[in-house]
Amino acid sequence: MSSLVSKQAPDFTATAVLGDNSFDGEFKLSNYRGKYVILFFYPLDFTFVCPTEIIAFNEKLDQFHARNCEIIGVSTDSQFSHLAWKNTPLNQGGIGQIAYPLVADGNHKISCDYGVLFNESIALRGLFLIDKEGVVQHAVVNNLGLGRSISEAFRVLTALQHLEDHGEVCPADWSEGEEAMVPTASGVASYLGKLQ
Repeated sequence: MSSLVSKQAPDFTATAVLGDNSFDGEFKLSNYRGKYVILFFYPLDFTFVCPTEIIAFNEKLDQFHARNCEIIGVSTDSQFSHLAWKNTPLNQGGIGQIAYPLVADGNHKISCDYGVLFNESIALRGLFLIDKEGVVQHAVVNNLGLGRSISEAFRVLTALQHLEDHGEVCPADWSEGEEAMVPTASGVASYLGKLQ
């Protein structure tokens, strides 16, 4: 998985359930060129940790869209399972009307290409930040029982855009509005000197 960082994200064509609950049988990742993409994998529909992440992404979707970033979820379930899960009420274990695409990776090829296929059957919790040129800039993977931080995904997106816009690198725990570093020895020394 980590070998994808700095490389072109593997393209795919698959069936997805869109935000309006329609099926797109020719859903292509490369159609999102010109936008940032957070592509995240989750193990299974109708499980326990997965809906917390999926709903949390949906709740912050406007913030990601404001940064020209699309969210795409992927699991090895079918598009029919995705749709049934969306149509199941939250109080009965459903996820409600998620406004971003959920991709069906029934043949497991996408999960395999991204290095997150587990036991040849389901995906680990992989997350990939892809830039406007289709290059993977950040990747993280969690085991099945460990939910991800949507706030951290947004922070890394913001850091990437700061780097692109200003040429400054972002130190540990950097957040928007904080000082970044000029990527030189003197720039780092100046930044570290302010911490003392």
